[in-house]
Amino acid sequence: MRIVRYQRPDGRAGYGSLDADDICQLPGLDAAAEPGDVVASLSDVTLLAPCKPTKVVCAGRNYAAHIKERGQEWPQEPFLFLKGPNTVVGHGAEVIRPKGVERFDYEAELTLVFGKRAHRVPAAQWRDYVVGFTCGNDYSVRDWQKENVQWFRAKSSDTLCPLGPWIETDVPEPEQLRIRTLVNGDVRQDSNTSDLVFKLPQLVEFLTSTVTFEPGDVVLTGTPSGVGNVDPGDVVEVEIEGIGTLRNTIVEE
Repeated sequence: MRIVRYQRPDGRAGYGSLDADDICQLPGLDAAAEPGDVVASLSDVTLLAPCKPTKVVCAGRNYAAHIKERGQEWPQEPFLFLKGPNTVVGHGAEVIRPKGVERFDYEAELTLVFGKRAHRVPAAQWRDYVVGFTCGNDYSVRDWQKENVQWFRAKSSDTLCPLGPWIETDVPEPEQLRIRTLVNGDVRQDSNTSDLVFKLPQLVEFLTSTVTFEPGDVVLTGTPSGVGNVDPGDVVEVEIEGIGTLRNTIVEE
């Protein structure tokens, strides 16, 4: 199932199951729910971020090639940081590059979405709590990241976490997916989730050991090598095999 969150021209929003161009009614992030009647056509709505997280957790330094590329130390446990919920926007939304910054980087990331409350989840049971997967882009203001000990400002300015275009619930092998970033059609990142250092079961078990995750909360699982700067006017696409393509345009504040 592909779960979308959409907005009609009259401003009404909802969840739905996408079948070709038809959106069928869904009560929420429930992959087990039976889709209802057709409520809209994809071409007639705006896709919103496919969920409304209370927290956005990101795993840094989680692709082997990216660690080597940056000359960083190998992590002994997941390296984690937060982005604020204010950063979340959907497919097609504009991403704001703050005025005056010199380095504004994209970071393509496989993103998992929790479908129910999760606390102290054993690694073997992680898929019971994850409703599905979407594409994410962890934009970063490198100027501020270097200046500040804490990364909140560099990672949590408005619009810096596009998610979408939908949640794909049927992903048989999420650790065997090609992941790419294209900027104005040129490939900048091209990797595979098999290069993850901490695998998805490990991440879920580690994160939920101390933090309770709610339905709609997300985990961005790390970015491959090839991270780079983008400028206003650039069109950035994150493609993940079996999930879809997240597309956003960079604008200046």
